[in-house]
Amino acid sequence: MDVQGFQDSLGDDRPPSGLDPALRALWHEAKGEWDEAHRLAQARDDEAGAWVHAYLHRVEGDDGNAAYWYRRANRPHATSALADEWREIVAALL
Repeated sequence: MDVQGFQDSLGDDRPPSGLDPALRALWHEAKGEWDEAHRLAQARDDEAGAWVHAYLHRVEGDDGNAAYWYRRANRPHATSALADEWREIVAALL
């Protein structure tokens, strides 16, 4: 699957099978299901999960919490548009 295929799956009722929790989190966030996305991001205790977690707190508007998770992900605090960061994370994790 590529980024376009992942984006196309947002028209479906559920995420594509076989996605890890970090990608499922991004899928749910794009569908407006922030709480489920946050739960899934917390389920992956590694740099990828921390990156998604940081992004989610940025979406929420909690930059202080986002900064903590960017540090855990070993990533700089993003300043790009949220949609651009979403695509960047999806591309990196696929």
